[in-house]
Amino acid sequence: MDAEFVRNLSTRRAALQRVLGVGYALAASPLMAQTAIRTSSEGLHTQEVMVQREGFKFPVYVAHPLHAPHAPVVLVVSEIFGVHEYIADVARRFAQAGYCAIAPELFARQGDPSEYAQLSKLQEEIIDKVPDQQVLADLDACVLWAQDQGFDVSKLGINGFCWGGRVAWLYAAHQKRLKAGVVWYGRTEGKRTTLTPSHPIDELSRLGAPVLGLYGNRDASIPLSALEPFKARLEQVAQQGVLAAQQSRLIIYPGVGHAFHADYRSSYDPVVAKDAWSEALAWFKKWL
Repeated sequence: MDAEFVRNLSTRRAALQRVLGVGYALAASPLMAQTAIRTSSEGLHTQEVMVQREGFKFPVYVAHPLHAPHAPVVLVVSEIFGVHEYIADVARRFAQAGYCAIAPELFARQGDPSEYAQLSKLQEEIIDKVPDQQVLADLDACVLWAQDQGFDVSKLGINGFCWGGRVAWLYAAHQKRLKAGVVWYGRTEGKRTTLTPSHPIDELSRLGAPVLGLYGNRDASIPLSALEPFKARLEQVAQQGVLAAQQSRLIIYPGVGHAFHADYRSSYDPVVAKDAWSEALAWFKKWL
């Protein structure tokens, strides 16, 4: 792995421990020590590249099989903490499954999440200042970069966690080249502002690719009371003839809450995470 990227991940690991406290530090495991899942880079090419859009360069972690120069592409969209070791490891997992995985730093214009020791300040000073249009355009730039490198963007997917899950829903309504999306506990509705003018529930009629939504029925931040109207709207749009809505699917796992796949947090559920990961891989295999 690129040495500078390792240093960056180490910094983010320490920052996340400050943000989430001792419980996080115990669950996260340091970058260079034992982790719940540590995916080998053997047989892969991994690197940090700089992607440019409108004169601004932002860092992107890329992992792909060494001998697959035309691999299909999966965009990996992080939670609010940016591209730390867990996100990089997920990218390597997709690469080991045969994909070119691209994980961009989508907060780069607003700041570095690793510099924040308080979650509330991170939310207020960076996350709440990130326009949806900027995020979608940066993802588009990543697709163009992948195309220029020779990867197969005719087989394009997106995988998003938490904050990135909401983004994945939006991207499925935005990017016409997208073939499939996987959303891990992504928010479906919220306050409409100039920076976030619409939310996934508003965009379902424009859905252009089938999405697999993975949620937990004990998620305090995305309760069933929020998922039920979303599910009803998805079914309504499907009945109106929107093919991608007809093809989309929600899985709501019993007994788990938010971030059940995040193996650096105490919320991690290895049994459910393993099943959901199998569902995600099968989803991309089906549509890409």
